[in-house]
Amino acid sequence: MAELLYRIGMFAARRAWLVVGAWATALALAVGAFLTFGGTLTEAISIPGTPTAEVTDRLARELPSASGGTGRVVWSTDDGSALTDEQQQAISAELAKVADVDGVVQVADPFATEAQRAEQARQVSEGEQQLTAGKAELDAGQQQLADGQAQLDAGRAQLESAQAELDATVAQVGDNAQTQAAQAELDAQRAQLDAQQKALDDKQAELDAGRAELEARAPQLTDAKALLDMASEIRLVSSDGSTAVGTVVFALPQHEVPDETKQAVVDTVTAGVPDGVTADFSTEIAQGSIQLGGAAEAIGVLVAGIVLVVMLGTLVAAGLPLLNALVGVGVAAAGAMAFSGVVEMTSVTPVLGAMLGLAVGIDYTLFILNRHRRQLRLGMDVRESIGLANGTSGNAVVFAGTTVLIALLGLNLTGIDFLGLMGTVAAASILVAVLVAVTLTPAMLGLLGRRILPAKHRDEVRPDAHEVAQPMPNGRAWLSIVAGVGVLVVVALPALSMRLGLPTGANEPTESTQYQAYAAVSDAFGAGVNGPLVVVADLPEAVTQDDLTSVQARLGAQLMADDDVVAVAPVGTNEARTVLVFQVVPAQGPDSESTEELVHTLRALEVDGGTGTFQVAGSASANIDISEKLADALPVYLAVVIGLSIFILVAVFRSFLVPVVATGGFVLSLFAAMGGVTAVYQWGWAADLFGVSNPGPVLSFLPTLLVGILFGLAMDYQLFLTSGMREAYAHGVPARRAVMEGLHAGRAVVTAAAIIMISVFGGFVFSHLSFVRPLGFALAFGVLLDAFVVRMLIMPAVLHLAGDKAWWLPSWIDRVMPDVDVEGAKLERRHPGVPGGAPTEPTTEPTSGPTSEPTSGR
Repeated sequence: MAELLYRIGMFAARRAWLVVGAWATALALAVGAFLTFGGTLTEAISIPGTPTAEVTDRLARELPSASGGTGRVVWSTDDGSALTDEQQQAISAELAKVADVDGVVQVADPFATEAQRAEQARQVSEGEQQLTAGKAELDAGQQQLADGQAQLDAGRAQLESAQAELDATVAQVGDNAQTQAAQAELDAQRAQLDAQQKALDDKQAELDAGRAELEARAPQLTDAKALLDMASEIRLVSSDGSTAVGTVVFALPQHEVPDETKQAVVDTVTAGVPDGVTADFSTEIAQGSIQLGGAAEAIGVLVAGIVLVVMLGTLVAAGLPLLNALVGVGVAAAGAMAFSGVVEMTSVTPVLGAMLGLAVGIDYTLFILNRHRRQLRLGMDVRESIGLANGTSGNAVVFAGTTVLIALLGLNLTGIDFLGLMGTVAAASILVAVLVAVTLTPAMLGLLGRRILPAKHRDEVRPDAHEVAQPMPNGRAWLSIVAGVGVLVVVALPALSMRLGLPTGANEPTESTQYQAYAAVSDAFGAGVNGPLVVVADLPEAVTQDDLTSVQARLGAQLMADDDVVAVAPVGTNEARTVLVFQVVPAQGPDSESTEELVHTLRALEVDGGTGTFQVAGSASANIDISEKLADALPVYLAVVIGLSIFILVAVFRSFLVPVVATGGFVLSLFAAMGGVTAVYQWGWAADLFGVSNPGPVLSFLPTLLVGILFGLAMDYQLFLTSGMREAYAHGVPARRAVMEGLHAGRAVVTAAAIIMISVFGGFVFSHLSFVRPLGFALAFGVLLDAFVVRMLIMPAVLHLAGDKAWWLPSWIDRVMPDVDVEGAKLERRHPGVPGGAPTEPTTEPTSGPTSEPTSGR
């Protein structure tokens, strides 16, 4: 590989304009592909196979009308007063126009909805009044019947008494005309009493029918009132009338809604906002177009440029790494976004690729450039120096880039599609950065010639003055280890309480419309309204239309029994009425611990009179499922990365201790970075400094991404520092002195590279994308800790104390491991390039160096 890169460097230096033209063509093709084939990006993240995804897919089949994406428009008065009739009419008119936007299937007018709710409440109230009045009327009628029956019974008793007397008379005197007339009169009275009894019986039957009707209506009214009471906290107009929320339902699922449709909604609403009212939009509508960079990111690049100028001493040299990085980012980002039309790509995916491409692109070019400048000052020919720098430092760049690339491609092992795509796009950015470093860098160096050096040094040749480094004292080594490890452990402690989640409107910048909409809804209606749950119940058999309200009320009451539920409302049923869907409003916001517990509680709750347990979906539920899925995938991925780390470092440094120390240091810096993220973004430490408006759970896929990216960058620094130590030891320098010589040789470029990385990543801490900000912080903080605490403090101290044992490797491992010449030492011996130098035959590096110097007096 070193020889091949040497030849590539020489070719690029000779045919510089050809190489420059090739990269310009590649950039043009990538941009053209993006403009031609690029689609939309989304902030909606989904993982197939999660409980939420399964419920969502089922609802799309069972209730197609409920499968479209939704968004909110929030209107609030500027002075906090109630919305006037004119303002309400203007808002309703706006929503009517929104309903005509192509891609919108339905809108919910808050004032019409509240009027319907009020009408339903009035009807229920009137029904209750009618029921009470009806019962009173029935009771009065029943009393009249009872009085009539008593009178009738008394008359019948008198009749029976008269009949008995008549019968006694007939028995004494016999039957005659007088007794017959009396009997006829009694029979007439009896017939009259029977007629009266029949009338009373008919009236009783009428009363019984009325009572049965009232008794049948009573449960319906009770159920209707119960449903209204349970849904009382699901409002679209605040209690003080100052805030109103309109819901927009799209034809397509959330992640498929085109930006054009969202923008049309925004434009339509904005054009008709009445005076004294502000309209804000939820994140589902206000995602907007994705920008790869902004003012904060530009400041980060500016800081990187200042570091380069200070280190290299000339604007020409400082501009080359920046130019190369921007070319690489342009090709990689435009190329990746060209595929956004055929694959579902999250908004953070190209931004992550650009972030990494920019950072490593600068560093990789800097490594080659620094080697070339040093060789020029030794008097080496320009083209020979370019070829040798490309074959040595370029070889190290290829190796380091390959390590990062493999770690990022390893994200596909998690089985999570969006994360695998994110890793693949980032890996492509790394690949392009490596290719730019080993092809465009030699070409540009060939065009610049000796102008890459400051003017005062272009014509001078300085011998390579090698200052013998002295080993550090043992006490300093122990202090470095204890202090470094102690700092990392303390910083990592907050990670023990890390909670994972996805950003909500609360995590957006406070000045953004998404945050304003989220805050207005929370203040006016409660935090839980921002994260409603969709709860599904399965029934063993179809519910009749007459029984539907009763079943909904019974199941709604079962859901309301949980203390973390503030409102429940039936949403609908499938055509067969075997699936009932409810909207459940939690007591707290979508990223709260209580809402997370509520989701698990409801999923474990047996459906009363139904089949199995309740199923839960919704944005809050989806965020919980995704976070748990990512948390489960993290240990496996971390184990793969650690195994890869040990294998690579054993192959490179032919040592057992170096890989263990390097990998252990990576794990420490990883958890310390997670601890820093938890402290800032979850606990809210220094929230104002980092623009954290609402501390909450840490970005769910951040730990997994951090493992892959920080591992690759850590191996970069490990390589560029430890290879110098290994080289010095292999050339006979005592082990402890070799540690310091390697540290002195590499610390300047590693320090500059780390500061550049921190600057670039730090610029993304203030990104306009809520997904990117914690990721930028984690990478910047992780690089800071890994480069300066682990690689330049702890690692040299451990290797110093180990002495010769630091480079010990069992012979059987040494035999099976591939021989990796990362720094191109063999190439240097074949192409010495320095005046007066002569090629030398490669010598076998010792597997054990000279005995380290005595430790007495240290």
